[in-house]
Amino acid sequence: MNNENIPSLATDGDSKLLLQTIIDSLSDAVSVVDENGIGIMVNRAYTRITGMSEEQVLRKPATVDIAEGESVHMRVLQTGKPIKGVRMKVGPFRREVIVSCAPLIIKGQLKGSVGVIHDISELRRVMEELHRTRRLVRELESHYTFDDIIGNSEQIRETIERARQGAATPACVLLRGECGTGKELFAHAIHHDSERTDEPFIRLNCASLTDTLLESELFGYADGAFTGAKKGGRKGYFEEANGGTLFLDEIGAMGNEAQARLLRAIQEGEIIRVGESRTRAIDVRLIVATNANLEEMVEEGLFRKDLYYRLNVLPIHLPPLRDIKSDIPLLVNHFLAGLTKKYGRPIVDVSPAVYRRLKEYDWPGNMRELENVIARALINLGRDQDVIEEKHLVMPFGGAGEEKDRDDTPLQGTLRQMHRVWEKDLLQQALKETGWNKAEAARRLDISIRSLYNKMHRHNLL
Repeated sequence: MNNENIPSLATDGDSKLLLQTIIDSLSDAVSVVDENGIGIMVNRAYTRITGMSEEQVLRKPATVDIAEGESVHMRVLQTGKPIKGVRMKVGPFRREVIVSCAPLIIKGQLKGSVGVIHDISELRRVMEELHRTRRLVRELESHYTFDDIIGNSEQIRETIERARQGAATPACVLLRGECGTGKELFAHAIHHDSERTDEPFIRLNCASLTDTLLESELFGYADGAFTGAKKGGRKGYFEEANGGTLFLDEIGAMGNEAQARLLRAIQEGEIIRVGESRTRAIDVRLIVATNANLEEMVEEGLFRKDLYYRLNVLPIHLPPLRDIKSDIPLLVNHFLAGLTKKYGRPIVDVSPAVYRRLKEYDWPGNMRELENVIARALINLGRDQDVIEEKHLVMPFGGAGEEKDRDDTPLQGTLRQMHRVWEKDLLQQALKETGWNKAEAARRLDISIRSLYNKMHRHNLL
């Protein structure tokens, strides 16, 4: 830049050239004015960021480049004190910047001021891109819709319709059903179909954590709340889900203290971090799921009655696979489409005998168990074979015919009593076949180890 005819704080030509070279090397914009607020020096970054040439600002008042805001140069010249981090807009394109300015004191006298201008428009662009990326990630986390729910039976169609109605409201949804019936899939679809679809969808399995950890994960914790706590504290899932949806799976495994905190969060619309006293407002849509009999747990004092009524606003019962066996062919084709792609195999057919046998079985593990059976059948299929036959099936718990081998004497009692008998029998069978290896039994039943212990305690199997 040529500033030969411009008054300068530096009287020596070499010193002025050196100073100009130095400020030209900076990526941030630099503007220098004299004691009267007249521009005397700018660098290349200044002209690039503001969109103004040297001729437009040199020998001109310090206010000439301001599109919105107050001149920081003039404030510094008036007070003689530095100013930091002032936001304003500069130049004809109204570029958003942050300006810091300091007085130039020479031999005890105020001779002008120097301002450093940081362009934040690029930072804003990056932040907007980050926001879009986060939104995309959230959509990927909750990308299942009602179109992804496979089934044409009357029960499934009615369940989807009820879930769609629930999605249109902010009401708490209680998804009920056995393991493997697709509760999480429905939770995703409800969030995706709601007004909060562009907001966070956060999932937490309540049975996967101890009560203490569950509380800190849900509600967050303050700095130093406990040994090993992150410095500065941490947000909990409620705060992470603010504005969006929080899905709490296996809600029946939640302990009493966490239940009390959850009840307060629902009632008051606010949470308190562990180890803190101040409240934090939250706006969260709650979806909870369970395969437990909450009514029975309430009677036994294992689940709070007041929390039960808060959660049971819109109950949705997901049918077990044994009640919708007409959907098995659709489900098998759906699973095969994904599994053949995953395993790098061409599309295969399924023999009618396979469908007959699959419909004979009662599927205690429901859709998830069916998917596992189809996956094993595909693995057992030879590379030169393109039809899944009955010989390729490996059925759990003794195969499809096992139910026929049981005592045909009908059970007596209420549905709740019969369910207890069935659940206890299934637990005992899984534990017996695994040599009472609880981790393996939980894996076979497709439930968490915590849920297994709760059920064993309920049925006096410990």
